[in-house]
Amino acid sequence: MSEHPSTLKPADLARMLRYATDWLGVYREEVNALNVYPVPDGDTGTNMHLTMQSVRRELDTCDENSMPSVARAISYGALLGARGNSGVILSQLLKGFAETIKDSAEVDAALLARAFQAAQKSGYGAVMKPVEGTILTVARGVAEGARGQSVDMVLENALFKGQELLDQTPEMLPALKQAGVIDSGGQGYLYIVQGMLAELRGDALPEAPEITHYAQQQFENEEFGFCTEFLMSGATKPIEEIRELVSPYGDSLLVVGAEGYVKGHIHTNEPDELLATVGRHGKMLKTKVEDMSEQHTEILGMVGAMARAEEELAPSGLVAVANGYGLVKLFRSLGARIVSGGQTANPSVQDIVDAVRSVSAERVIVLPNNKNVLMAAEKAMELMEGRAVVIPTRTLGQGIGAALAFQPDVAAEELKEAMTQAAQAITTFEVTRASRTTNITTKNGDTLDIAEGDVIGLQDDELVQAGGSPEDSVLKMLGAAYAGQEIITVFGGPQKTQEDLEALAGRIGQEFSMAEVEVHAGGPDLYDYLVTLE
Repeated sequence: MSEHPSTLKPADLARMLRYATDWLGVYREEVNALNVYPVPDGDTGTNMHLTMQSVRRELDTCDENSMPSVARAISYGALLGARGNSGVILSQLLKGFAETIKDSAEVDAALLARAFQAAQKSGYGAVMKPVEGTILTVARGVAEGARGQSVDMVLENALFKGQELLDQTPEMLPALKQAGVIDSGGQGYLYIVQGMLAELRGDALPEAPEITHYAQQQFENEEFGFCTEFLMSGATKPIEEIRELVSPYGDSLLVVGAEGYVKGHIHTNEPDELLATVGRHGKMLKTKVEDMSEQHTEILGMVGAMARAEEELAPSGLVAVANGYGLVKLFRSLGARIVSGGQTANPSVQDIVDAVRSVSAERVIVLPNNKNVLMAAEKAMELMEGRAVVIPTRTLGQGIGAALAFQPDVAAEELKEAMTQAAQAITTFEVTRASRTTNITTKNGDTLDIAEGDVIGLQDDELVQAGGSPEDSVLKMLGAAYAGQEIITVFGGPQKTQEDLEALAGRIGQEFSMAEVEVHAGGPDLYDYLVTLE
C-alpha cells in the first residue's frame, strides 16, 4: 500500500481494525487507570478491548474482498462482544461507521469522514441522556475533525480534533476534574483511531506504559452495586419498550440492538429481578453481573500490589472457566481468576493463556469446567511450558468441588490429586432446553423423543431426562441419584426469580429432608438450573 492511499479496500479496513485492536491492547491498563465515570470500576480499557477482540474474531472469518461482509463483521462483532458501558457505546459508534461504508466497493477520504460522522450520530442516539465529557464528546471531536484529501489526512485531523475535546473533558465532568484525569472511554476511542492510522503508516506497536496510579482509589462505592448486562435474541418487544422496562431498575442504562439481537447494560441493585423481567420477552443468550464494590476492592488491591512489588510469589494460583454471575462470584471467593465462557461460548487458547499469565503464582491450576474447553486448556498448558496444571473438570459442579480443595500456599503438584478427587466426588445436574428435535438413547438404554425447546436434564454431562417442567426435571434426576449426600446446591439461570428458587428449595427439602439445601441466583447462561450433589 502506498504511504498516502486514496482509497481503502475492504481488506485494508479489516487489517486496520485488527491492528487498532492490538494498539488499544497496549494501552488497555492505562485506560483502566483513568476510569472514574460513570462509576470508578477501573474496567473501561478491558471492556473496550474485549469489544474490539470480538470485532477481530468476526473479521477473521468474513470475506475480506467484500465491503458488505467486512461492514457486517464490524457491527455484528461489536454488538455481540460489547462489554460494559463503554463497550456498548463503542459498539454503536462502530455500527454507525459500518452502515455508512457497507454499500461501497472502496472507502475514500470523503466516505471515511462521513463514516466517522455517522458513528458519532449513532453513539449519541443510543444513550437516553447523553452526557458531555465522555466518549461521546470525543467521538464528536473525531467526527468534526475528519476532513482531508486522503484517508491518512482524515485520520490525522480526526485525531487532532478528538484530542482537543478529550483534553477539555475534565472541565465538562466534575468527577474527572476531581480525579485529575481525562475521560477513559474517550481516550480508548482515540487509541482505536490512532491504531488505524498506525497500521496505514506501518508504525510498530509501542511498549505498554508503566502504570503507577489508579484514579479509582480516591472514590467511594456507588449507589448501585451491580453492573448488569444481557444479550437476548428473539425479542418479543421493540427495543424502545425493553429500554422502558429496564429503566426503573437503576442508571447508566443502554439498550441497543441489531440483526435480531438486543444488548442491555445497566447499573442496578436488583440484577436478579431485572434479568428475570427482561427474560420473559426473549431468549437470554448471555448475562453478566459484576459486583462493583468487589471491582473497587480489586483496584485497591492492585494499588497495594504495586507497592509490594518485591513480595514473594504464592506457590499456587487458580484459573476457572465460568459464566453466570453467581458462579463467577463463588469461584472468585475461592481464589480463582475467571475466564468467561462455557457451553456455546468456549474461550480461546489465548484467553486461557492470558489469564494464567495474569496470576501472581509459581504455578497456576486451570479448571476448564466443560468438556468442550478441555482441549483449549491443555493446549494453553503446553504453551505455558510447565507453569500451568490442568485438572480435567468437565462440568461446573466438578469445578466447584475442585476449587473448594484449592490452597494457594500448597504447591500445585501436591494439590492436583486432592482437587481431582474433590471434583470427582460432585454429581452435577444441568437443566436446559433442546436446541433441535431428535431421539436419543440414554446410557441406561431408555429412548427419549425430544422436540426442539423441550426441557432436558443432564447428569454429569450425560442426557438422562426429557420433558416436564425444569423443576420436575431437577426432582426426577435427584430422586434417581440421591444416596444420602449431605448438601444439595441449586443455581438458578437468568430467567429464574428468587421466588422460583425458594419454591424449588421447598420441594427439594420435602423430598430429601436429610440434606441441606442451598439456593443461589446467577447460574450459567442458557440453563434453567445447575444443581450439585455433594
